[in-house]
Amino acid sequence: MRRLLVVLLLLLTACTGTPSLKLAPTPTGTPVPGGADLVAAAFLSAWERGDLEGMYSLLSPTSQALIERQAFLARYQTFAQQGGVTAVHPQVLSALQDGDRATVAYQVTYEVVVLGSIGPKQMAMPLVYAGGRWGILWSDGLIMPELAGGNRLRLDVRAPARANIYDRNGRVLAADEPAVTIGVVPRAIEDLATVLATVSPLVGRSQADLAAKIEAAAPDWFVPLGVVTQETAQANYAALTALPGVQLRESFVRGYREGVAPHVVGVVGPIPPERLAEYRAKGYSGDEQVGITGLEAWGEPYLAGTRGATLVVVTPQGQISTTLAKREPQPARNVYSTLDYDLQIAAQALLKDRRGAIVVMDVHTGEVLALASSPGFDPNTLVKPGAPAEALDELLNHPDRPLLNRASQGVYPPGSVFKIVSMAAALEAGGYTPQTPYTCTGIWTGLGPNWVKRDWKPGGHGTISLRQALVVSCDPYFYEIGLNLDRMDPNLLPSYGHRFGFGAPLGVEGLSEEAGLMPDPTWKRDRLGEAWTPGDSVNLSIGQGYLLVTPLQVADALAAVANGGTRLKPLLVHHVAAPGGESQSFIQPQPLGTLPVSPEHLAVIQDALRGVTSEQGGTARYRFSDLSLPVAGKTGTAENPAETPHAWFAGYAPATDPQVAIAVLVENAGEGAEVAAPIFRRLVEVYYRLPQAPLPWETPTPTPSPSP
Repeated sequence: MRRLLVVLLLLLTACTGTPSLKLAPTPTGTPVPGGADLVAAAFLSAWERGDLEGMYSLLSPTSQALIERQAFLARYQTFAQQGGVTAVHPQVLSALQDGDRATVAYQVTYEVVVLGSIGPKQMAMPLVYAGGRWGILWSDGLIMPELAGGNRLRLDVRAPARANIYDRNGRVLAADEPAVTIGVVPRAIEDLATVLATVSPLVGRSQADLAAKIEAAAPDWFVPLGVVTQETAQANYAALTALPGVQLRESFVRGYREGVAPHVVGVVGPIPPERLAEYRAKGYSGDEQVGITGLEAWGEPYLAGTRGATLVVVTPQGQISTTLAKREPQPARNVYSTLDYDLQIAAQALLKDRRGAIVVMDVHTGEVLALASSPGFDPNTLVKPGAPAEALDELLNHPDRPLLNRASQGVYPPGSVFKIVSMAAALEAGGYTPQTPYTCTGIWTGLGPNWVKRDWKPGGHGTISLRQALVVSCDPYFYEIGLNLDRMDPNLLPSYGHRFGFGAPLGVEGLSEEAGLMPDPTWKRDRLGEAWTPGDSVNLSIGQGYLLVTPLQVADALAAVANGGTRLKPLLVHHVAAPGGESQSFIQPQPLGTLPVSPEHLAVIQDALRGVTSEQGGTARYRFSDLSLPVAGKTGTAENPAETPHAWFAGYAPATDPQVAIAVLVENAGEGAEVAAPIFRRLVEVYYRLPQAPLPWETPTPTPSPSP
């Protein structure tokens, strides 16, 4: 009302021309600017993106005097580390300013490993205007209400026992074995030097490494320093338990039964540094052993199970005051491989003291029944407690490369095994029939008189048909095929090789693979800067030249020939199952494509492969003539510059009702019929439980003569 009267008086004065009345201003204090809410929002935004330095800069001078910058940073870092907090999502709710004081209400949702989202939790942030700016009056309770008064978080992660790996029939291939973990509680240590000197030689880690690990840990945490066998723990029990702060806990180490199929089963090892963040986000501490290769690596999500955790608030006195969240661990699941233990053992034994590979596949499902690479290695030497650090280096530097999986990573010229592909191309696209004749004199000059090529058999094979050419493995016949196909189209024969599965990985879960090399005109131009020549097709026709394949690819191709033309993805996992729980099957056949061969022509190829092992002149007849089960296959002698050729035999059994395909490769062993074919035969005998004929290199056991 008073203001209204003043206004009316001024208006009246203006109308009457009376001089204006000048009023003195009412004195006031210096106004406090707004913006407390913006400072709070900036503080929370910096927290969300991990800018701890930026957060500290927004504290009030009073708070900065009470907590040093490093202590402030350490408080948030410890909160995240000990609580397993991976992210925070804060949000300003409201702000209230009263002079030089303000309060901002906000909430925070916390992302915690294993447990997921916790919150939101609501808090109030006090601010004060001092020194010309708004600053935060900081306390522990601004991190989380429960941390007021110096409390801290502790995330207790519980991991289920690692599950086992079995063969297809439930025989153990990999399982945990009892051991002992030596660890310390830092706060309880009285003589660190003695602890380090005692523990270091037992766990195979330097004193400096152990000291750094202890220094980085929370004072009340159990810090595992290493794993030892039960025998080692027992022998050193008195010395260890006499040291304050040292604790012994039951634990487990991975054990591999007799070193069976190490390239398939794989091995566990320390978490690779580049994957440490990934594993920690799943609740791993970083000290665990995880799958590094093979089925151990592929099956990590199943074998390790799902970690459980409990997030608690701990008082400065070490007492649990509150449980914030809890999740129970989910049991691990066993992995059942497709391997047949007995067949795998036989395959490994047959390659003993040799370099080579064996693959046995089910032709109808793609299941791998055996996969052996030689020389192999015993994974137990890498994982057993106290294993020397040099163990891995010795394997890596061994001249025979035992860690190389020759079945899927070794690449070799296939030699005459590739004649199966050349025959298919000749029948389908080259105008050949099974009876197309050719006279083999043992010498071939199709590339000109200066490029003479010879057959493996001096004098040649005479006049033979295409079918017979595969049976007796006549090189000149296939040289002629290669030349004729090249004249039609230089890409013709390479395209058939691609469609048989060569030159590309098969995509097998749990295996590292090499693609090999299926050369063609484009590859040669781009890689070597040279034009494709008829000689390249001629060499390719007998599996030589630039061509490189893996034994796994050869087994897969022969399985397709055996089953009627369907290429299948090789499978190594039969099923996954928790103890007493439901199983998840992995053996559904997965077609990769169809061979570019008509049923009629495929039947001719199958018949010729049967002839290799049963007909007069067949390159492997003398190895199989007395075998009660009919088999089909192809020998291969792959030239290897400056060294003895590699020996191949690839085929399937029974020839009349194919069930399994087998590829055998023995490095530098000469002709395929001499070494590879007998190994193939023994595998058939083992799989079908047939009487086992002596191998050519075995010394027969003499039958004792009866006493007179």
